[in-house]
Amino acid sequence: MHSIRQLALIGSTASGKTALAVKLAKVRNAHILSIDSLAIYKEIDIVSAKPTAEEREGIIHFGIDHLSPDQPFDVTTFIRLYKDVCRRCLADQKELIIVGGTSFYLKMLMEGISELPSPSSEAAAKTEESLRDIETAYAMLYRLDPEYMSRIEKQDRYRIEKALNIYYSTGEKPSAYFAAHPPKPIITAPLPVYQIVWEREVLRQRIAQRTTQMLENGLIDEVAMLEAKYTRAPHCMKAIGIKETLAYLDGIYDKKMLAQKITTNTARLAKRQNTFNRSQFPEVTHSDLQTLEKMLV
Repeated sequence: MHSIRQLALIGSTASGKTALAVKLAKVRNAHILSIDSLAIYKEIDIVSAKPTAEEREGIIHFGIDHLSPDQPFDVTTFIRLYKDVCRRCLADQKELIIVGGTSFYLKMLMEGISELPSPSSEAAAKTEESLRDIETAYAMLYRLDPEYMSRIEKQDRYRIEKALNIYYSTGEKPSAYFAAHPPKPIITAPLPVYQIVWEREVLRQRIAQRTTQMLENGLIDEVAMLEAKYTRAPHCMKAIGIKETLAYLDGIYDKKMLAQKITTNTARLAKRQNTFNRSQFPEVTHSDLQTLEKMLV
């Protein structure tokens, strides 16, 4: 898996990652793996700014249109996908370019995650029973392991279920289990990481332009379709661009306010992404888009 050549291209939303990745893939004879928490879903096309077939220019993209919006997506799903993609790259004799804004998944590839116990039927039944009252389950786990549970939201069903499975399967509190089973990196070979950076005001202008384009391309109709087909329950329906459009459909915003809200919230997301990238990838090569293109292409 680690004998393929690979690099990662990260940056905030609207930074120009997609187009540069396609250029790189052509030069380097590579496949592309997207790390984008929305582009992985089918039918979420406009709001995710997913590259169209034309924009992909014949380059095979993985991590796009991989799941339905009502299917859960977490880091373990992404790691399985990454391993499958590596095998495909080996078979095709291709390099791999990892690109996207959800660089938390890249961090998990580099640091790894702990292997979880497989619950027995008895443990699984206890977990299922506990989850019928998620508030009581959370309170029980918090009393057992406040160190671990203080980092988990009270309604985070996925992580509460994971903690219950650990406890009922092993008898250990989650913090003790993870201390005894530390994560192992998935990527062990050197991985060059490049980050596209923009001045804040220029990036906000790019975000505003993209928001306008999304609305012209049919964002409102896409979100209305998603709500009709999948309801508002899936986690992805709370994403930026979707939640504001749902508020517009509820009559809370007019179109002008909708565009402003999406732009503002996307700009805030970009700031968080840049902060995360600076703090989590200390050896990253970061520069503006044109400089990185000259450096890599």
